[in-house]
Amino acid sequence: MTVLTDARIVLPDGVRHGDLHISDGTIVEATAASGGEVIDLGGRHVVPGFVDMHVHGGAGASYQLGRPDGVRRAAAYHLAHGTTTTLASLVTGPPDEFADAVASLADLASEGVIAGVHLEGPYLAPGRCGAHNPSLLRVPDLAEFRRLVRLGRGHLRMITLAPELPGGLDLVREAADTGVIAAVGHTDAPGATARAAFDAGARVATHLFNAMRPLHHREGGPVAAAVNDPRVTVELINDGVHVEPAVVRLAFAAAGPSRVALITDAMAAAGMGDGDYSLGGMDVEVRDGRALLAGGTSIAGSTITMADAFRRAVRDVGVPVHQAAEAASLTPARALGISSRVGSLEPGKDADLIVLDDDLRVAWVMKRGIRV
Repeated sequence: MTVLTDARIVLPDGVRHGDLHISDGTIVEATAASGGEVIDLGGRHVVPGFVDMHVHGGAGASYQLGRPDGVRRAAAYHLAHGTTTTLASLVTGPPDEFADAVASLADLASEGVIAGVHLEGPYLAPGRCGAHNPSLLRVPDLAEFRRLVRLGRGHLRMITLAPELPGGLDLVREAADTGVIAAVGHTDAPGATARAAFDAGARVATHLFNAMRPLHHREGGPVAAAVNDPRVTVELINDGVHVEPAVVRLAFAAAGPSRVALITDAMAAAGMGDGDYSLGGMDVEVRDGRALLAGGTSIAGSTITMADAFRRAVRDVGVPVHQAAEAASLTPARALGISSRVGSLEPGKDADLIVLDDDLRVAWVMKRGIRV
């Protein structure tokens, strides 16, 4: 038994001052049993471990090729900054390279290094491709998708696609039927097509506002379709670069913390500082923490951690701490269908948690009851 005493426990409905009991890696109800370790937190906040459903790498390593050493290094970096559950996101790549990466990442998901695989592409709109290699984009291919599902062995969790492409809605339906989350993103879809995709089973909007037809008062596009649909979780990259604080605040007001999922979209440069990097074979320049395609203006992911996104939500956007924690933990966990195990500090769930200092920065992290 481990007991965290004098804790400000952040729950979905607010903050409760008290003790948190942990046994065998699980949060448990208070017990009269004695013994074990007692840790006095001195009134510091405890939030659930962050769940990042969209991240490409960190610590100089990328998930793109599924190389075990690099995957472990990136996952460990984000874990140390509070992300106790992470998907490995892949940008568009050649078919065989893509397939090999999915198979390798499935092995690592089986080990628990990552929680699954997210394919961002290759079925994206050329005009909204962002940092994806336009020469590798292709129209939705059910045969290729089914092969990737087989290679994923149950660990392919999400695919981002543009539903307006030929066969796009068919692929959304196929994904929904096979238990893979379809996400609308990198899309030029009008609102009617985006709504059709959500009716067909899509349940996530990939990095809302970014790489999609913008909101217009006479054509709401995918932004209005996603925000107005209570079935849809909307991702937000809260790094101060992709979306300004006023717009983040608007998204929280419109969709609420139960449907806003903070993500990092972090690439290999996270934790490494400025320099020259690669993302899916595309050259990326990081200057002042901002990642852009070399020689261009397209943003190429971020360099933040979920801890940065969470703290920024509270400090810069003005989101209450319990709602920011929900957006960083429980909402993405719900979207991924794993909220029975992670995402909040409730009895019966994994003891994945973060102790914050007085400035809401990560002091230390616990995963399944073990400090990391």
